[in-house]
Amino acid sequence: MQKLIRRRPLDPAGTLAAEHLHPLLARVYSARGIETATELDLSLARLLPPSELLNADRAATLLADAIAAGDRLLVIGDFDADGATSTTLAVSVLRQFGAAHVDYLVPNRFDYGYGLTPEIVELAATRDPQLIITVDNGISSLEGVRAARARGIATLITDHHLAGRELPAADVIVNPNQPGCLFPSKHLAGVGVIFYVMLALRAELRQRGWFEQRQEPNLGSVTDLVALGTVADVVPLDHNNRILVAAGLQRIQAGQARPGIRALLDVASRDPRTVVASDLGFAVGPRINAAGRLDDMSIGIECLLSADPGRAAALATQLHQLNQDRRVIEGGMQEEALRELARLELSEPGDPPVAMTLYQPGWHQGVIGILASRIKDRLHRPTIAFADGDAGQVKGSARSIPGIHIRDILDAVAVRHPGLISKFGGHAMAAGLSLARDDYEAFSHAFVEEVARHAEDVELQAVIDSDGELAEDEFQLELATALRFAGPWGQHFPEPTFDGVFQVVSQRLVGEKHLKMVLFPADGSVLLDAIAFNVDLEVWPDPSIEQVEMAYRLDVNEFRGQRSVQLVVEHMTPR
Repeated sequence: MQKLIRRRPLDPAGTLAAEHLHPLLARVYSARGIETATELDLSLARLLPPSELLNADRAATLLADAIAAGDRLLVIGDFDADGATSTTLAVSVLRQFGAAHVDYLVPNRFDYGYGLTPEIVELAATRDPQLIITVDNGISSLEGVRAARARGIATLITDHHLAGRELPAADVIVNPNQPGCLFPSKHLAGVGVIFYVMLALRAELRQRGWFEQRQEPNLGSVTDLVALGTVADVVPLDHNNRILVAAGLQRIQAGQARPGIRALLDVASRDPRTVVASDLGFAVGPRINAAGRLDDMSIGIECLLSADPGRAAALATQLHQLNQDRRVIEGGMQEEALRELARLELSEPGDPPVAMTLYQPGWHQGVIGILASRIKDRLHRPTIAFADGDAGQVKGSARSIPGIHIRDILDAVAVRHPGLISKFGGHAMAAGLSLARDDYEAFSHAFVEEVARHAEDVELQAVIDSDGELAEDEFQLELATALRFAGPWGQHFPEPTFDGVFQVVSQRLVGEKHLKMVLFPADGSVLLDAIAFNVDLEVWPDPSIEQVEMAYRLDVNEFRGQRSVQLVVEHMTPR
């Protein structure tokens, strides 16, 4: 789908211009709503206090009592990177605090599905826990919490997903998105929530004099986990989340990351000294996620928990191979999906439907989320990809676009068509659901109809927001470096993107489908290297194309010890 390049309102004036910032940086920050230098202060002293997070104090009391009593604690996580980092953080910090018996359990997505289900409680009971702690899940686990209570097991729910109409009857729930919680940052990832609980627990243990006889752990040592989980879960990077991510990145850049993260950066060919948020999101996160998608997330958790660099390296290599396997599976599924879309375009010429559902027998449950994301990006439509589940069910993974709250859409479908959806949950931009295979067609119609009801004022044209043109004297290595480290950039705080028209001097394929180019601005003369990843091989390379309109990022290329300016192409159209 053709994308519209739209320039952000640019206002370089105001207080930022007086903060000794480069005018371009002041312009970029201003376009992202930054008004004062205080909002650029990412020191941990600016972090919102745990006292503002509803029930963090009650969770701290519950955990402190359990640690003092020597209770058996069982952490139950989710099977993605946020769940893996949350589990690792909870287990490692509780052990550092002196908990005598801490274990973890992550449901295999293919056998048990998501969250604290009664089946997971039954499996957990074989370990005889006295307290179950959920991380990155649990807010919709009504039956699971009831099953735990029936067995006399206490439950502490820590989650960040949106709450349903009824909350589970847990002993304590900590979730910034639960009713009644006034925590100013609603965008904590699951790992951020459990980090806050651990901050509150440390304060409670201090008050009890717990650390008078033992060393008090430095919770700054787990900010690398918080950064990784926050970026990988693609939550909005508001000021509080940027503080958390910046702290973790500084730790990694300083060579203080845990062995597992160092090993994962190594297999991804990333230098820890220059790592930025996008490296965590596009290099480390997918390798951890691959374990939950194709195998068992305990591989990822053990990699992150390991204090032995050799063992961490071996597990990172295993995760790297799983990610390679995932890419192959995803590639095949994407080809099938694109063939289906091509047939749709031939039979119904014009714009694609307002929403898409896709299903093929034999698709892999662990990869449908990525497939839905790829098709959503291609069509700029809310998309759900389904795979076969158990007992005549199909499981779907949904991805949405700005303006369409996908969980609310599923909730509305469930209300209008009782019994059509077996279960669902998620965020504004991503969700999961299950339904009977025989109901797939009925659901597809209901889903498209519901999206249409909400899409009247939604931009269905894919848009790239640009920070404008760069002057010829702004294509500098020093400025490219400053932009790279001026974030952390991420969801709702996007990396600077610029646009312009360029003359194409040369073009060639590198790798299988990446286009390497030499360009110069249409109104300038400076030669620039550029690279466009995963180009359409039916269009590129094409020697007849002499001029392109581009949206791009100003980046730094490092090759054989040499650093140079490189444009990373986000979108380009021949002129």
